[in-house]
Amino acid sequence: REMVASAEVVFCLDFNIPKRTSQLGPVIENAEVRKIMLDHHPDPSNFCDITISLPQISSTSEIVFRLICRLGDFDQMSKDSAEAIYMGMMTDTGGFTYNSNDPQIYYIIGELLSKGINKDQIYSNVYHNYSADRYRMLGFVLSERMKIYEDYNTALVWMAKSEQEKYNAKKGDTEGFANLPLDIKGITFAAFFREDENMIKISFRSQGTFPCNQFAAECFNGGGHLNASGGEFFGSLDDALKIFNDNLPKYKDLLIK
Repeated sequence: REMVASAEVVFCLDFNIPKRTSQLGPVIENAEVRKIMLDHHPDPSNFCDITISLPQISSTSEIVFRLICRLGDFDQMSKDSAEAIYMGMMTDTGGFTYNSNDPQIYYIIGELLSKGINKDQIYSNVYHNYSADRYRMLGFVLSERMKIYEDYNTALVWMAKSEQEKYNAKKGDTEGFANLPLDIKGITFAAFFREDENMIKISFRSQGTFPCNQFAAECFNGGGHLNASGGEFFGSLDDALKIFNDNLPKYKDLLIK
């Protein structure tokens, strides 16, 4: 609180609603300091003095790169900065597997490579750095906690908190679980429900034109992008799964077209 209050400027990156920062949200919203938003999620709230909101851009990291160039400071960009920007672009597009059809993305990657970054090593550092327990947990989830809805081209996976503890799960160990069912032939929509402290964290992924962000907003007070979104539920895991099951039929026409 003191750090935010004493700052001259607060940059709000990759979130456009204060509550996305959890307990820090009210502190940021009420702080009487200059606030600047850089973000690419739709429907930003009006809590910043300057808002740069570009939902058509693949990632906030790409917006940062573009802003640096517009300010004429690309020549001053360090290799470390280029690595951070590339990592942000890579992870926010699932390794450039969604929201990444704009040719300019790959021009930007070329410019970042000119700074000496090793994109293959960055990928390895992010995605080849898991524990054996994480893969045992993944095996459990796919074999025991995955349900396929063939009539809806949908897959659901879930994990209770006790199950995560059984596999010594650490922060980030379930990253990517929501994407895996999309590898199954015919699956258009995938959901992952993870029991957390006092809430259920929910991730949605989709392919094609199915608006998983609409499902997140209407069913779980969430939001995000067309093909990658999320939400929260304050209640039991069983109740959250029931809401998912009850609402899925409403989207059948969008899922099977």
